[in-house]
Amino acid sequence: MTQLAQRECVPCKGGVPPLDQVQIAPLLAQLAPGWQIVERDDSKHGHVKALERAYTFKDFAQAMQAAVRIGEMAEQQRHHPDLHVSWGRLGVEVWTHKIGGLTESDFVFAAKCDALLSR
Repeated sequence: MTQLAQRECVPCKGGVPPLDQVQIAPLLAQLAPGWQIVERDDSKHGHVKALERAYTFKDFAQAMQAAVRIGEMAEQQRHHPDLHVSWGRLGVEVWTHKIGGLTESDFVFAAKCDALLSR
């Protein structure tokens, strides 16, 4: 388990800027391979950066079970990703909607997803 995975997500109260590329790079380097930074259009914030990863499974049921496990962890952490379930695949996208970009807690959450699904 990485050091990031051992931390807790801190709810964002707003009023802080999203992380920039210089701040993102060392955090992304601490995540397991497969996580990437993507840019999305958002009606409220314009262009936002998000963390995204796809996990693969042998069938739909396993992908759905993984989504439920991440959902339960998200409730505990009070940090909620977008989950996309399809046959043998679970896509996870996380960013902090309140500020329209990435915070350190998004990287903590990503590391927790990896730790949870590697068990």
